[in-house]
Amino acid sequence: MSKQLIAAAPGEAAIATYEDTELQPHQIKVRVTHASPKHGSELADFRGESPFIEEYYDTEWKMFIKRKERQEHLVKFGEWNLGNQWVGIVTEVGEEVTDVKEGDRVCTYGGVRETHIVDAVNNPRLYKVPDDMSWKNAVCYDPAQYALGGIRDSKLRMGDRVAVIGLGAIGQIAAQMAANAGASFVAVIDPIEVRREAALKAGADAAFDPIGQDVGLELKKATDKLGVDVIIETSASQFALQDALRGLAYGGAIAYVGWAREFKHGLNLGREAHFNNANIVFSRAGSEPNPDYPRWDRRRIEDVCWELLKSGKINCEDIVNPVVPFEKSAEAYEEYVDKKPELSIKLGITFEK
Repeated sequence: MSKQLIAAAPGEAAIATYEDTELQPHQIKVRVTHASPKHGSELADFRGESPFIEEYYDTEWKMFIKRKERQEHLVKFGEWNLGNQWVGIVTEVGEEVTDVKEGDRVCTYGGVRETHIVDAVNNPRLYKVPDDMSWKNAVCYDPAQYALGGIRDSKLRMGDRVAVIGLGAIGQIAAQMAANAGASFVAVIDPIEVRREAALKAGADAAFDPIGQDVGLELKKATDKLGVDVIIETSASQFALQDALRGLAYGGAIAYVGWAREFKHGLNLGREAHFNNANIVFSRAGSEPNPDYPRWDRRRIEDVCWELLKSGKINCEDIVNPVVPFEKSAEAYEEYVDKKPELSIKLGITFEK
């Protein structure tokens, strides 16, 4: 029996056994070497706090609708395989598969488990991982998409001054993308020191701590009172949004990438937002049609991100931190993802001995 990381109950992770399904002609079997969970939307489900538990998003009505009594939520505690991305070695190949062979290293979406059986015919999200590509870059494929979506939705232009708020994987990558896109100044904001240090090491120009500093004022000081032209907000904190509105230049833009919950206090839109003509765009790379459709869609964002990661233009070596062995993944998920996020940026899991 193989083993996988599951959500046993709200807030409780565990390692459980599973059996692989029979390999179909269009599929491959992969021995996983590395994996990583998602620290944002997956965490809401893990805690039992997601709006999707009682409601669902209706794609026709474009709104949340309450579930009927018999409608099941996709998350089933005791069965749900936690995880977002993995890298592994192909061990078996179905007879219809022509683009992948045994021994290839591949990456795609999926939970933290010892093996995966996935479609390998007409599967655009199954990527071959070159030998010189870091597995850490590969498992950042998903957050890179939301970072790129935020950068594009903000309408950032060469020479703009930029701030990135929230330095999880999405924010870290967004800061690097902003510099690559020609930003003349990139500031990063996060209360966690190790995250600020990682962003500075990757090329950010300045870092601020919202706990001990007036971030809005510091952004104005750093830009000769003008403020930053663009802010990428990934933290989903109401206090961070207030800081962003204070530090934003007159008429500047905030790309709101974070998945927010209900704001109960800490946000006053009658202050700088009202007087400074702030522009806020809610950004989600996974929503279709893309704002720039038909030139851009999710598929193009995915491919561009993979090329940026594969080429090394985005560096995720310090983003995937810490890395723990699979045997300790349940305790690590509870500690680093849920209870003590200040100890991590993006949790990495290795199956290699």
